[in-house]
Amino acid sequence: MRGLLILSVLLGAVLGKEDFAGHQVLRISAADEAQVQKVTELEDLEHLQLDFWRGPAQPSIPIDVRVPFSSVQAVKAFLEAHGIKYTIMIEDLQLLLDEEQEQMFAFQAWASSTDTFNYATYHTLEEIYGFMDMLVAEHPQLVRKLQIGTTYEGRPIYVLKFSTGGDNRPAIWIDTGIHSREWVTQASGVWFAKKITQDYGQNSAITAILDQMDIFLEIVTNPDGFAFTHSKNRLWRKTRSLTSGSSCVGVDPNRNWDAGFGLAGASSNPCSETYHGKFANSESEVKSIVDFVKAHGNIKAFISIHSYSQLLLYPYGYQENPTRDQNELDQLAKSAVTALSSLYGTKFRYGSIITTIYRASGGTIDWTYNQGIKYSYTFELRDTGRYGFLLPASQIIPTAQETWLALQTIMEHTLNHPY
Repeated sequence: MRGLLILSVLLGAVLGKEDFAGHQVLRISAADEAQVQKVTELEDLEHLQLDFWRGPAQPSIPIDVRVPFSSVQAVKAFLEAHGIKYTIMIEDLQLLLDEEQEQMFAFQAWASSTDTFNYATYHTLEEIYGFMDMLVAEHPQLVRKLQIGTTYEGRPIYVLKFSTGGDNRPAIWIDTGIHSREWVTQASGVWFAKKITQDYGQNSAITAILDQMDIFLEIVTNPDGFAFTHSKNRLWRKTRSLTSGSSCVGVDPNRNWDAGFGLAGASSNPCSETYHGKFANSESEVKSIVDFVKAHGNIKAFISIHSYSQLLLYPYGYQENPTRDQNELDQLAKSAVTALSSLYGTKFRYGSIITTIYRASGGTIDWTYNQGIKYSYTFELRDTGRYGFLLPASQIIPTAQETWLALQTIMEHTLNHPY
């Protein structure tokens, strides 16, 4: 094992992967609104090169920030000078990354079928696309692979369609990995795809859903970003598009939708992790979904899956006005998180985006809800910050299993409450 670890470190150096040695993840606890504002000032200091994993929101919500080695002392001094409490969540980020690489090398193996595919490890884009092809080949009567677009860098954007026949039937959409560094989401998406094929004809709920509805599953919603997390920077979040007039790359694809686009809750700075882009739907990864949803016209539930924080959220993010379906969405969220926690006891909070976490504009599910898709939800999967985006692979299957119970709850409700 030790040899594998050394090999992975050497490979990282040879391949030019970004090194995070000495980077720390701090958890900041702001006591009041004034301290939240002070932390927000840090966010604007670009020379510190801070990466907010959970940005400043409200005093009750912890703030998680990755601090480069060169900025650690300055940030800690700033916080201490203003009496703001913090703890060190991750002492040295590179150690976690090395462990993750070691695990991937140890379990890297070519699978001849989706039965021998390893669902308990993280996979590259090529491996996930290979898995999709195997699944389609094994279940041609149930699964099709659709290309709905092409990324900025020219990669195909694929969606799996699970259907038992019929034209333009009511449908459920699920996407994972729109933020590329949230690896447990793409890994869960792979597990969901296999689960659907296993459960159809065996599980009465999934059988009833697929006998009357279609399921669309986009496992890698940001392929360019995901490829980049494997080749160069494990913590890359955005797309990989270029912005004229800036040396900074990428747009936050969850701030690029035409719902409160450009309002508070996103950034106009191309170097920000929440940069909204030049205009709504500027990113092909977003526009391909927009075009698909509009052309389909009969999608009844839209579920976008992120990590981390253990939350189930519904609209709105860009405005404080509740949706007209607030009560139903809230009750269904409660049922879904109750089902989820029944397996391993994992606790999720739920509510509207703006009241549960923070104001966010240009988000996926605000747009889908405004398109008339009532059951629009966003998940934030495990954990609550111990590992953050670097969730150990040993937690992939438990995460997918518990999330599936919540998804099934939402899908069954959608089937039984047509509109």
